[in-house]
Amino acid sequence: MTTNGGFEPVFCTIVPPHLLDKLARDGDSALADSARRTLERDAFERTRRRLTTVIGAPAVAAPAGAAADRPHRTIYDAGHHQDLPGKKVRAEGSKPSKDATVNRAYAGLGATFELYLKAYGRNSIDGDGLPLDASVHFGEKYDNAFWNGNQMVFGDGDDEIFLDFTIPVDVIGHELTHGVTQYTANLAYFGQSGALNESISDVFGSLIKQYALGQTAAQADWLIGAGLLAPRVTGTALRSMKAPGTAYDDDVLGKDPQPATMDDYVRTGRDNGGVHINSGIPNHAFYLAATDLGGNAWERAGQIWYDVLTGGKLTSDADFAQFARLTTEAAKERYGDGDELQAMLKAWSQVGVPTS
Repeated sequence: MTTNGGFEPVFCTIVPPHLLDKLARDGDSALADSARRTLERDAFERTRRRLTTVIGAPAVAAPAGAAADRPHRTIYDAGHHQDLPGKKVRAEGSKPSKDATVNRAYAGLGATFELYLKAYGRNSIDGDGLPLDASVHFGEKYDNAFWNGNQMVFGDGDDEIFLDFTIPVDVIGHELTHGVTQYTANLAYFGQSGALNESISDVFGSLIKQYALGQTAAQADWLIGAGLLAPRVTGTALRSMKAPGTAYDDDVLGKDPQPATMDDYVRTGRDNGGVHINSGIPNHAFYLAATDLGGNAWERAGQIWYDVLTGGKLTSDADFAQFARLTTEAAKERYGDGDELQAMLKAWSQVGVPTS
């Protein structure tokens, strides 16, 4: 059983480092320069995240008198600089900005808060009303978005490969869910536990989009980052939960490397042991279970995933098999021996992960 007295110093970005590495070696200097600057900044933020964890960050609490059923959002404009948070440009309840990026960030934080509250009774990221802060227009052509342990940060992209990172609401939900994992299971960011960390963020990122759009499992596109890739890119998104390995196949980015089953599990020392790559396997298991059950994916399948994430049995070094077993236990505990349990057993079997 994991204890959460001290959080793992995890710095998570939506664009996998293997994509940025590839761009950084491209012959087009405009693409390469943006990717290199992004990688350098990510390395800096990763180091700062570790130091913050060791030293300790100041506690942030909801304002006195804040309603437990409402978010407390603040959006800042970094002004293309890298000093956080930047200039305050929109507060909770204030009228929309003239800047669409500010408004998308505000809406995305709200959509994430609403899914967790309405579907699972969770009051913000930490369960105790944590204020939701975000900075937009971070850096010059910064090709990423991240949760740094305290707030969200969005780059504008380079307009060649990546567009504005506030465009896909699932990207916002994905990164904020790293915060939920930080406060709950605290999954180590390496190997299969790291891939589970990434997958859980993809799962809830997709559910946040589906909830916001009122989509059933059958209606959803199951893409992560749809709308983020620039028109010149041959691809639809960063990842596909429905068909891992098919999100893009581009002359610059290469081919989506995600496997859908354990038969194609990627063993690598890069990307913290392939956390953004092998996450395709539990992603696909969730897609299979959710579509098998039908209806709204955040209800039964999502509830089971949430129960496992917050139930206290998931160890910080969990592998796929432990997570699979816990989903079957959670399904049986909440729903009995019915369709939910069978959907879990079938889905994990289809991706080649044992449940016993």
